[in-house]
Amino acid sequence: MPLVANSDLPAFQRLEQDGETIIPGELAVHQDIRELHIGLLNMMPDAALAATERQFFRLVGESNQIAQFYMHPFTLEALPRGEAGRAHVERYYESFEQIKAGGLDALIITGANVTQPDLALEPFWKPLIEVIDWAYANVASTLCSCLATHAVLQFRYGQPRRRLPAKRWGVYSHKVMEREHPLVCGVNTRFDVPHSRFNQIDRAQFEAAGLHVLVESAAGVHLAVSEDQFRLVFFQGHPEYDMISLLKEYKREVNAYVRSQRPDYPPFPENYLPLQCQAILNEHRERVETALVAGTAVPELPEALVSALLDNTWHDSAEAVLNNWLGKVYQVTNSDRRLLFMEGVDPANPLDLP
Repeated sequence: MPLVANSDLPAFQRLEQDGETIIPGELAVHQDIRELHIGLLNMMPDAALAATERQFFRLVGESNQIAQFYMHPFTLEALPRGEAGRAHVERYYESFEQIKAGGLDALIITGANVTQPDLALEPFWKPLIEVIDWAYANVASTLCSCLATHAVLQFRYGQPRRRLPAKRWGVYSHKVMEREHPLVCGVNTRFDVPHSRFNQIDRAQFEAAGLHVLVESAAGVHLAVSEDQFRLVFFQGHPEYDMISLLKEYKREVNAYVRSQRPDYPPFPENYLPLQCQAILNEHRERVETALVAGTAVPELPEALVSALLDNTWHDSAEAVLNNWLGKVYQVTNSDRRLLFMEGVDPANPLDLP
């Protein structure tokens, strides 16, 4: 939660210049601790639907222990679902019409599986644009994750993503490029973020669109924001990932190789597996290859053994960024979930509180 400038102490002004959220005492006395309503547009396939919920819910819930967060998951009807996925959505999710009627303080949009070379050919394309356009006009801030970032850069800014020579996946060290920006205030100037994707929006494309790059690495841009510094927030990495998310993904790739759905044995995710884990998995690969040649049962990947040796080097930084984001949402909305800039904040600079 923000600091209250309850005196003329110069430290408050200096901290505000450094990106800290400082609110005037006269404004603070009129604020009540209240809930925030966060939408989650979950576009992930059935197999990852519940895990994605848990990952983003956990990240939101652990980011701040004072504000109360009400999570509102919904999805797009155009996304293909199996029987179990449809049942889950029908039982636990809200419709977009319900979301619009109730309103949101903020919105998170997940990635999605794609089948077309051009995102505009995907069945979810037009419904997704409808959601993003509504949110841009009615929600304080929308956080776009991975595929959602690529979609917004294409339809709103005319910057289509490019195909990478090979899948980029692993855990990469990132550097904060604009240290005074409120979203990265108090965050380590260098921190890890997992990535997993075949496509990318380059820094030059973000800049050509007039967007601000806040965090990047050799793996590319991770965090960027819209022209007004806040209305749209873009993730290209996956800070929401659990410690074992990349291991699960590696396991799926190994199984795809076993089923002849990929021609080569998958490489390890970069900078993720300790040497001991790599040795265990290399030994497992030998057993898999031997079983395939002999036509015998393929052994199960020793997931429990490997996961016990892994480290999570990104979650606390992810919490810090989410906490900064939600703190700003709190400050630019009121109890009716209306944007305060409708009541006096300059829309060109929604972080500039009255």
